[in-house]
Amino acid sequence: MTPAARRAVTEAAGAAVSHASPVSGGCIGEVWRVTLADGRELAAKTAGPDGTLDIEGYMLDYLARTNTVPVPDVIHAAPGLLVISWIATAGHLTGSAQEHAADLLAALHGITADAYGHERDTLIGPLHQPNPWTGSWIAFFRDHRLLHMGRQALDKGTLRRETYGRLEAFCTNRIDTYIEEPDRPSLIHGDMWGGNVLVRDDRIAGFIDPAIYHADPEIELAFSTLFGTYGDPFFRRYQEHRPIRPGFFEARRDIYNLYPLLVHTRLFGGHYASQVDGILRRFG
Repeated sequence: MTPAARRAVTEAAGAAVSHASPVSGGCIGEVWRVTLADGRELAAKTAGPDGTLDIEGYMLDYLARTNTVPVPDVIHAAPGLLVISWIATAGHLTGSAQEHAADLLAALHGITADAYGHERDTLIGPLHQPNPWTGSWIAFFRDHRLLHMGRQALDKGTLRRETYGRLEAFCTNRIDTYIEEPDRPSLIHGDMWGGNVLVRDDRIAGFIDPAIYHADPEIELAFSTLFGTYGDPFFRRYQEHRPIRPGFFEARRDIYNLYPLLVHTRLFGGHYASQVDGILRRFG
């Protein structure tokens, strides 16, 4: 951690930094585990002058105010510096931890809005996530998730024009064959994979790195399967709270996972673009 970053954390936390060690996993900036002179442990993220860490702080604080899911306390949020409480972890996503996650996310998804989107744009990882209030979920998912991120990947050169053409054709001609309008928009975490789920003693200690907006909650459930985060224990418990409509596992899961796959295509290209193409060939 640079001397300037140490001074900024000291000012934000109200105590001197006695030790800082790097933590892996940050895609927006560098992440540090910080011990203060008064004994507190914090996490600090640092970014450059064009950073967006204030948006991450906003999203964590928004989730905290719902009183449904555990998230770190936000101590300071600015574009170049985010200081949050440190959450100790021990263990992995056992069946009991997955059941607890299902309880928590079902409660979060019970928070509704009058339209799809959010009161402001947010981020998914380092990428801009537009959230204009939209009355139709199909229109929102089509325009502000699939086509938006597909265009970003195309412009970056990580998605082939042929695949983008398939995406446009699917969005124009086929999407409403598979995607339905939910009963109500639900608040979602938005980036539900194992790296963002902190576990301690077979319980969820915290969710981090959100990408919040109001959506069909099935998109959250789909994302949670993309990298094997949750399995049968999670889905059995979740369905006790919120029944999952028929057709999710057969079709909608893969269609909803087009969005995180397009995010990863925009960031990394490679086999993620091939997965996008495979799903579009299947359903298009």
